[in-house]
Amino acid sequence: MPEGVTRRSFLGHVVAVTAAGSVADSAQSQSTNVSKSAGRASTLLDILRVPDRVSAFTGIDHPVTLARSANAWQGNGVQVEFAPDAKQMPITITSPSLALTHMHLRWSVDVDSRLRCLGDHWERSYGDLAWRGIIPERVMPWYFISWDGAACHAYGVKTGARALCFWQLDQEGVSLWLNVCNGGEGVQLGNRRLQAAIVVTRNGQSEEPPLSSMRAFCRAMCEKPRLPSSPLYGSNDWYYAYGQNSAAQILRDADRVAEFSAGLVARPYTVIDDGWRDPARFPDMRALASEIKHRDVRPGVWIRPLIAPTSAPKDLLLPDLRFGTQKERAREVAYDPTHPDALQLILAKATEVVDFGFELVKHDYTTFDLLGRWGSEMGPNPTSGGWSLHDRSRTNAEVIRELYEAIRKAVGERTLLLGCNTVGHLAAGVFEAQRTGDDTSGEHWERTRKMGINTLAFRLPQNGTFFSQDPDCVGITPAVPWEHNRQWLDVIARSGAALFISLDPRVPAADLKERISEGFRVAASGGSNVCATDWLDTTTPEHWSRPGTSGEDRRYRWCSLDGADPFAT
Repeated sequence: MPEGVTRRSFLGHVVAVTAAGSVADSAQSQSTNVSKSAGRASTLLDILRVPDRVSAFTGIDHPVTLARSANAWQGNGVQVEFAPDAKQMPITITSPSLALTHMHLRWSVDVDSRLRCLGDHWERSYGDLAWRGIIPERVMPWYFISWDGAACHAYGVKTGARALCFWQLDQEGVSLWLNVCNGGEGVQLGNRRLQAAIVVTRNGQSEEPPLSSMRAFCRAMCEKPRLPSSPLYGSNDWYYAYGQNSAAQILRDADRVAEFSAGLVARPYTVIDDGWRDPARFPDMRALASEIKHRDVRPGVWIRPLIAPTSAPKDLLLPDLRFGTQKERAREVAYDPTHPDALQLILAKATEVVDFGFELVKHDYTTFDLLGRWGSEMGPNPTSGGWSLHDRSRTNAEVIRELYEAIRKAVGERTLLLGCNTVGHLAAGVFEAQRTGDDTSGEHWERTRKMGINTLAFRLPQNGTFFSQDPDCVGITPAVPWEHNRQWLDVIARSGAALFISLDPRVPAADLKERISEGFRVAASGGSNVCATDWLDTTTPEHWSRPGTSGEDRRYRWCSLDGADPFAT
């Protein structure tokens, strides 16, 4: 994508830093290696119990010695309590004097070396979700699923955790890391008891499809999702305008969306992306929202809540140290949401667009602006060390969740919130919709193939259980072959995920009307629940069907005749 047309300047670097890996073996060969006999011992790992080892840290190189005492580990004024039962295990931390950064919990258990595992991501995925063998150093944020060829077992923490959590698995046991940092330093809990996380597991049933197991586990992790009242579909201008949009273009988008959705009960959205703050191109946002509604289309708009003007008072801003060695990123400054005055300025952006009359607010960049890193760069460290927030008493996870809740309160109960570059495990139950993958493209099909297909397939179990999944747009432009976009539109619509198109005005709408109208019709009905059937074998599944049926089996061909482009960004 040309540097001059994208707001996301990191795109050219994503391939180099993603934690992607090829899927080494096929599901068929794995199944032959792992016995499916009825008498085979379960591979469920017993972790709903007090861990065999617990370590606290005031810095990753500064461990605090703890000793077990009944259902707790304690020492040096630190206490970690566990309350296991048959379904879950809350973990509570107290540390009145020491500022803790991490907790490491370790269960010693024999692990079948033939397992294949799938983890999640910190925020969006980056084309790198995959079933893989046991990789001891692999960081698996929030949860992981193991497949033994017959049953799929699951391990995770409930949504809304107060720590940033990730798992590791090796042949000798399981590790759970709880990052309780404030910024990049230890949190000052004082006399507060922190319920850092609630561990949950699921014993999969023999021959139960992995996706069904995973969807059931997502329901267990998120007991009260907040879901849209009707299916999400419509338009977003980003992938043809890249910030060079205008009110006239938006109204043209709304006209097209209205035409493609004629007669459908569930009404579509026209979402205005970045660029609308230019008064020359958008002189009256209130009038624009009203004009969109007059077309029987629902108006939506993009905001970046934490970004601040360079003239903002320094005490309201986050420290540049959060960027670590990426000094050039400090050119943009962001508000510290733990400062009360800064929080009011953040929330004013959300209330402003609701007052204009917008019914959907897509808010972006909060994870990057707060922590200084993209999810693809985080690994075990979501941010750099050496800095802290204005309020040092709360963990980063608490700050993020409370920011989301504050935005929800600011926009009200009737406004639909779509999070982008937000932490899904902390957004579940607060937002109706979540962008689950990195940007697709209106310039290069390879980005859409890598980012879009992967996130749709591997995070589809979160759709309807955490929120409505937005796998990102279909960028319909002259630069992207319609043969690829036609399939991308079709699989999104049939999956039941949110379907947004970016339809370039240079593309004759009449030529595509039938296909787009059909996609909108399927999306507006909630889709037909198709899912990937070859996701155990590849990062870009081609075979999709509706479970229990054969009438909707489809093969999509995502690669061009020359195959995937290894140099594309």
